[in-house]
Amino acid sequence: MSSLWKRNSSSSKFYECRSITTYPIDRIYKETAFIAYYFHWTNEEIMNLEHKDRRRWCDEISKINKELNDEPENVFAI
Repeated sequence: MSSLWKRNSSSSKFYECRSITTYPIDRIYKETAFIAYYFHWTNEEIMNLEHKDRRRWCDEISKINKELNDEPENVFAI
């Protein structure tokens, strides 16, 4: 059984979902646009990436930009 769900002891139905922290949608759009701009990947290709892989590509592109254009190393750094 998933750790996100609890079973009602008197029933086999799932009844409660613990809260899940979501990633801000505006950040997803920025990351997607950033990768699409530089790699020309489709939205589907980018959205099929795991979160950590999408962030890694953003980091790598940012490093390249830093070296080529003397831009901030990571434009997505908080």
